[in-house]
Amino acid sequence: MADTSARLLRLLSLLEARVAWPGGDLAERLGVSARTVRRDIDTLRELGYPVEAVTGPGGGYRLGAAGKLPPLVLDDDQAIAIALALQTAPATVTGIDDAVARALTTLRQVMPARLRAASEAFEVTALRNYWEFSAPPIDVATLQAVGSAIRTSSCLRFDYADPDGRVPGPGDADFRPPHDVEPHHLVVWAGRWYLVARNRGTWGTYRVDRIRPKTPAGGPFTPAPLDAEDLNRLVVRNPERGDTPGQWQCVGAATLALPADVVARWAPGGSVVAPIDRHSCRLTIGGWSWAGVAGLFITFDADLTDVEPAELGDAFAAIRRRLEPAPPAALRP
Repeated sequence: MADTSARLLRLLSLLEARVAWPGGDLAERLGVSARTVRRDIDTLRELGYPVEAVTGPGGGYRLGAAGKLPPLVLDDDQAIAIALALQTAPATVTGIDDAVARALTTLRQVMPARLRAASEAFEVTALRNYWEFSAPPIDVATLQAVGSAIRTSSCLRFDYADPDGRVPGPGDADFRPPHDVEPHHLVVWAGRWYLVARNRGTWGTYRVDRIRPKTPAGGPFTPAPLDAEDLNRLVVRNPERGDTPGQWQCVGAATLALPADVVARWAPGGSVVAPIDRHSCRLTIGGWSWAGVAGLFITFDADLTDVEPAELGDAFAAIRRRLEPAPPAALRP
């Protein structure tokens, strides 16, 4: 099936390159028999693409519709998948809303009528669920700069902003020189974009929304292989992935009797894990209520100490009272 799809795409490309093609030439270019070419032409016609037969010695084929055809072949499932993906993509990047809408319109314009109807059957509105712990969207230009550096295996130079977005200047006491890294991979986890990069032989993880690219970029480097386990270790289980507390009305912290990598793996987006030792860490979580924050801590099923602020301690006490069994009716006042 994969070979057939690739051949159909190649056939479309050839048909668009000339006004008309002899059937024998198409078969030679594709490395198949004339019978296979005829079968592929029939498949394109069934998909809605206007391929016309050319009469004359040897026969041949040409494109209809003024001799131009967009190089796009999609089945019904693919058309629906694209429409849904564009309409339900998380709003984690700024400046692309209009581009997303135009992309969906453009794709539908170049689809054959049957596939366009299939994609238009799904009009979806995505609404935010506040328990998604969403991060502030990142700038599309930053994402393009990072992605380009990864694609071309070029070193990336950038300032790394503080959690509040501030970049200390050369005259500030907390000034830091720019980072020069070998960018390897972009990871999206819990609604946040992370860059996995190597800095002087040491792997590091950086929040893309805190990256401020600088020019000129560095020279080329040789990428190192990374598998899914590597990415999980460097992002999901990494307490030093650059996370910051979410902008919630209630933000609390406590020390958990669990290793930092375990807590980092299961902590919701918008929380911060700070290692203390091999067996404990400090976790900061936000939520829309103190009871909600307390509930998130309870999910870790571990001993808690040094609970802050007092409102969070009060929420734990209130939950404890609510869960205590009621006294027998005979003992009630």
